[in-house]
Amino acid sequence: MDVEHKTYTLIGPDRKPYKSSTPGTFGGYRKNKIYGRMDCRAALRAIEKGGYINERVFFADEQTAIAAGYRPCGVCLREKYVIWKEKRNSNEEGI
Repeated sequence: MDVEHKTYTLIGPDRKPYKSSTPGTFGGYRKNKIYGRMDCRAALRAIEKGGYINERVFFADEQTAIAAGYRPCGVCLREKYVIWKEKRNSNEEGI
């Protein structure tokens, strides 16, 4: 009996794609370097309208998304986004 194994393409901390036997737990948008939950209403709405799909990426976990230089989604990860934005703004003021 031949069992077909599904593989998933995920993005690693080095921003390079790799094959995985398990799906990612976070999705992202390559153009704006945003990551979020797989059930994010903003991402699902964009996908439903036909956008976003060609720039969609997936991560094994949140730590990998952050290491790859992606920021939290302002919709589905609001609290983390606010913290990220405050940190970014304080870093810009210190320049």
